[in-house]
Amino acid sequence: MIVSKSIFVLINGLASGMAFFLVAAGLTWVFGILKILNMAHGAFFMIGAYLAFSIVGSNPESMWSFLGAGLVAGLVVGVLGYLTDKIVLTRLRTVDYHYVLIATFGLMLFCEGVAKWIWGIDYFSVMPPPQVDQALKIGSSYVSGYTLFVIAAGLVVFAVIDTIMHRLWVGKIMRAVANDPWMAGTLGVNVPAILTISVIASFALAGFAGGLLLPNQTLSINVGSSFLLYSFLAVVIGGLGNIRGTFVACIILGVVESANATFMANFGGIAVYIVLAVFLVWKPNGLFPAQGST
Repeated sequence: MIVSKSIFVLINGLASGMAFFLVAAGLTWVFGILKILNMAHGAFFMIGAYLAFSIVGSNPESMWSFLGAGLVAGLVVGVLGYLTDKIVLTRLRTVDYHYVLIATFGLMLFCEGVAKWIWGIDYFSVMPPPQVDQALKIGSSYVSGYTLFVIAAGLVVFAVIDTIMHRLWVGKIMRAVANDPWMAGTLGVNVPAILTISVIASFALAGFAGGLLLPNQTLSINVGSSFLLYSFLAVVIGGLGNIRGTFVACIILGVVESANATFMANFGGIAVYIVLAVFLVWKPNGLFPAQGST
């Protein structure tokens, strides 16, 4: 019985952790490059979810249509990220971070208002694609195919981002801009373009995550709030701006939350905050203190 519960906790914890990472990846990316904590990140995740829902409805016909809707949502939210950068973030490049927090918080409220105007305040539920809408037996436990899909999606997104940041020249340029934008500009790097690309990538990741995680929760205006909270916790625990640290932190948070819900259901989500407190005392700079997005 204990072994069965442990397997259940581990698999569901990994799924939760990968869901957190799909959202947190864009948040830590933009912080690593621009040093911006984007309070509106959850709102753009929510917009991505609504866009994907508008495309596939409550019952996606196939995995391809489901993934396609997520990609379209990511592209549209990426365009919104470009507009946000040009209209808002570019003007805040050299100001105190308090103004950035206020501006992105206002942007979050604006996005929620627009979403209410377009989609209303009703709640929607979306089924997983038929290919993953089934239970699989692992040991003595039954696991949803969609749960395994979320785990795989998180691993693939992490592998792609890590490869970009550590293997490709564009990632090295981004890290150089994050560490010393003045020197990078002196060496001929188009710093404003790199910053804009980073913002677009961050927003596109949020929109894509919104599409992929549609069946993971009830769709509403507030869908991004809980994910944003866990994303902030993961970014703090992993190390501000560090992709690898955020990935590890998301797994820790996911497993802890799953164990809390299974073994200590009467205590709500207290275990997550205990873990946060421990890490703030033990590793106040995070598991992997960032030097750019590394």
